[in-house]
Amino acid sequence: MLNIIGVDEAGRGPLVGNVVAAAVIFPVNFYIEGLTDSKKLTEKKREDFYCQITNQCFWSVAEASSIEIDEINILQATMLAMTRAINSLQHQLLSQNQDEIFQVLVDGNRCPDVDNCRAIVKGDLTEPVISAASVIAKVTRDRQMKELDLRFPEYGFKNHKGYGTKEHLIALSNHGPIDGQHRFTFRPIKNL
Repeated sequence: MLNIIGVDEAGRGPLVGNVVAAAVIFPVNFYIEGLTDSKKLTEKKREDFYCQITNQCFWSVAEASSIEIDEINILQATMLAMTRAINSLQHQLLSQNQDEIFQVLVDGNRCPDVDNCRAIVKGDLTEPVISAASVIAKVTRDRQMKELDLRFPEYGFKNHKGYGTKEHLIALSNHGPIDGQHRFTFRPIKNL
């Protein structure tokens, strides 16, 4: 049976935290009205879609840590997280049925090192299964930022999700970067 796997990531641009990738396979006749790129949805809508997708679809999430990002660069870390998510999802299905065939659709202009992959620029707007992966990745990463905010409230992570906003840059100036969390190869952190 041919399974279409949609793949997307969240967290390439922030100065802190993991890059998170999600892989999703829809069951037959699965449809969500209004599903699109997660960045175009409200937080409430993303959470609603997240529940529907995780309850009704096959899915997996994987990540590359800020330490891995610093070691291999953000592009390679993104590809690593995507490969991990795809492999995990394929393993789940292959353990249930040996006759599975996979076609991977990735948002963007390049594929990770997996078989039968096609990159689609703006695929999170045109392919619902990639949109679903976009939602899973974004909600997962946003939740991680909220948890990090509880540990380090002085940085305001729940507000900016780790992006280089004025609030975040002021906190970096006042408190310095957090070992194991901030990306030390990213500007302006590497210049501190």
